[in-house]
Amino acid sequence: MKEAIQRKLNDSAAARWTALVLVALMMFFGYMFVDVMSPIQALIESQRGWNPDVFGTYAASEYILNVFGFLIIAGVILDKMGVRFTGVLSASMMLGGAVIKYIGITEWFQTTGMAEWLNSWWETFPASAKMAALGFMIFGCGCEMAGTTVSKAIAKWFKGKEMALAMGLEMAIARVGVFAIFSISPIIATKFGTVVAPVAFCTVLLLIGLITFTVFTFMDKKLDAQLGAEAEGESEEEFKFSDLGKILSSQVFWIVALLCVLYYSAIFPFQRYGANMLQCNLDGISAEAASNIFRWFPIGAAVITPFLGNFLDRKGKGATMLIGGAMLLICCHLIFAFVLPETKSALLAYSTIVLLGISFALVPAALWPSVPKIIDEKVLGSAYCLIFWVQNIGLCFVPKLIGSLLTSTNEDNPAVVAAKAANADFIPYDYTVPLVVFAGFGVLALLIALYLKAVDKKRGYGLEEPNIKN
Repeated sequence: MKEAIQRKLNDSAAARWTALVLVALMMFFGYMFVDVMSPIQALIESQRGWNPDVFGTYAASEYILNVFGFLIIAGVILDKMGVRFTGVLSASMMLGGAVIKYIGITEWFQTTGMAEWLNSWWETFPASAKMAALGFMIFGCGCEMAGTTVSKAIAKWFKGKEMALAMGLEMAIARVGVFAIFSISPIIATKFGTVVAPVAFCTVLLLIGLITFTVFTFMDKKLDAQLGAEAEGESEEEFKFSDLGKILSSQVFWIVALLCVLYYSAIFPFQRYGANMLQCNLDGISAEAASNIFRWFPIGAAVITPFLGNFLDRKGKGATMLIGGAMLLICCHLIFAFVLPETKSALLAYSTIVLLGISFALVPAALWPSVPKIIDEKVLGSAYCLIFWVQNIGLCFVPKLIGSLLTSTNEDNPAVVAAKAANADFIPYDYTVPLVVFAGFGVLALLIALYLKAVDKKRGYGLEEPNIKN
């Protein structure tokens, strides 16, 4: 009876896995909203006049406020206020930003005086894109804060237990969201004949995500009471702003952060352009057909991530996984750049997309559970946010870079010039240069991963060791 009384809520497998599902659903819906417009890039260009440069600027807007300091503030909020307050705040910001983006792309907004005023400056960037970018900036702040909050929540609920598996499952659930939206978005847009419909659908889902996280807060409050932390005040007393300096002065922190920004710069910006790239490299297949191929990218990651997490918990080899993931990334982008345009093979496209998904499983599954091994728990939230901050610098500028490269390298492309002259719905861009740039990020990530393994071997951080101690 005494053991039963002392048993904490997270000692119950049912309770901790339920908590995981509740927080993961918020990220599932968030990931759906992130890429809701990616598979309908051609449609947004024809309906709202967003060329690749405009689309790239819009995609970059998700990260702008994070780059200019919001994520650092978010880390402090997380460590001072705890996962409950920060999670509800981040979910609310995602929903608010989504509503602004939805309003910006509606037909109604295009006829308003505000749209006319927005069109009067920076004329190459349409009013709809300006409004959507504003909403996406606010959403991006909430989404990145939510990601770090969920990571800290999982580290708290699964400490000494199946942490890597839990983080792997959370990432898998979130990536199924990408699969879902690449499947659903073109269908909804086609059915209603507008880009507005899929955005409205995902905005409603974000409201549901806010509700699921709110339910989690009641469970987390009960766990804190059992742990003896009154209203998460323990975190507030222990955290000091000077601890941020200790994180930033850590060499291994910067190794992990650089690996993160280089690797993710070759993944998330690619997601924005991936479906359109397949359209162009497979001789103008429909947006729906291209999305049906690309959607298997997150599924490859989602299927294998839990197994990798379980392997990490029991066997380790995290640093080795980082190296393998970077090598796969390089190979996939080079295949897309040079082999796929020559073969026009749908089978090759499918297989390469799945391999890229496996790469996307290897690196995050090993990366995020490694952070608690190198960072003090009381500043873990700030550490995650600082890593995300460095990552967001790349994610902010790379989509804009890719959009600019795609526009500039296709200025004299005869097929592109002819399609634009004919006012065609589909523009056959040449993606070779952007894909080589993505592969270059992979090469740099590989070098950093090799160095991290060497540092771990020398200093004994335990990145190659299992998380579950027998």
